Amino acid sequence: MATEFIGRGDPGRSIALLWGVAGPRRRGPKPRHSVDEVVQAAIALADAEGLAALSMRRVAEALGVSPMSLYTYVPSKAELMDLMLDRVAAEVAAPTAADGDWRGQLTRLARQRWALAQRHPWIMQAGMHRPPLGPNVLANVEASLRAIDGLGLTEMEMDQLSALIGDYVRGAVRAALEAREAERQSGMTDEQWWTLNTPLLADLVDPERYPTTVRIGEAYKAGRISAPDPARNFEFGLQRVLDGIEVFIAGRRSAGASAA
Repeated sequence: MATEFIGRGDPGRSIALLWGVAGPRRRGPKPRHSVDEVVQAAIALADAEGLAALSMRRVAEALGVSPMSLYTYVPSKAELMDLMLDRVAAEVAAPTAADGDWRGQLTRLARQRWALAQRHPWIMQAGMHRPPLGPNVLANVEASLRAIDGLGLTEMEMDQLSALIGDYVRGAVRAALEAREAERQSGMTDEQWWTLNTPLLADLVDPERYPTTVRIGEAYKAGRISAPDPARNFEFGLQRVLDGIEVFIAGRRSAGASAA
């Protein structure tokens, strides 16, 4: 998947659009569309065809306006992508008391982000090292940090743990989307692919050289291991990451109690 990096537009224009700061009123007829309608049309295009298909011309066509008139709403594709990402970030709701403690809250956030990427796979094609600094993206950051606030962690540790969850979700989502795309391009499922390749390896893979790999393969064939499932793998990995965070928090609390 080709990556298009975020944060390449005019910061002033991007921030103003993200936060709805009105610029000077332009002369002429009233615009036919709102900025939000432009953003929604761009999201629909990216959902259907991926980020590579996104262009100001294609969005203009979807809205039935000229490409030049689209620049009266957003100055370029760079700012448009900022708006798109912040708009879909609104689909992630902040955890509530019903979600339980920090672990329950982080679990809810991670699951929502996983589901968000299934609905909008193009977001994985966006390089988010410099994310759009809009209200919805920042609300997601706030929710993640607030979930682990008051646990005896330093601000740096809170930031690092929040990034750890984000990095895990992004990696798991990427693996799931690659599996989906591999099936789409090849026209065969993972099980069909393995069925095709396994006999070809039968006389080539030496059990003495690859004993553990062969044992796992035999477990698959015997049905002791179920077929790969990205969603199941995501849940398993998420809980193991949270287990590690829980141990870390317990250690920080213990160290704090000893110091006291």
